[in-house]
Amino acid sequence: MAALDLFGRRWNLRIVWELQHGPVGFRALQQRCDNMSSSVLRQRLTELVDAHLVAQRADTTYTLTDLGRSAHQALRPLARWSDTWASTLGEDGQKPIP
Repeated sequence: MAALDLFGRRWNLRIVWELQHGPVGFRALQQRCDNMSSSVLRQRLTELVDAHLVAQRADTTYTLTDLGRSAHQALRPLARWSDTWASTLGEDGQKPIP
């Protein structure tokens, strides 16, 4: 239940997803996350750091920890399913719910 609570909070999954390719600075991460507010991003990063999924490096960039990388790997089947779902909805002219 703790993982569902953590990942159920808006933006937390997106932040983990956006950090998959390596360290990212605060402003770049904010842009990748549709320019979410700075205060919300700081709050979510604090939650993810406290959960040991994200770490802030000495150069102030954010990166996934080993635990964060394993969480990202666990999300990959959901991403594949999402692609299938989007394709299926696209076939009959419907769009996915945002």
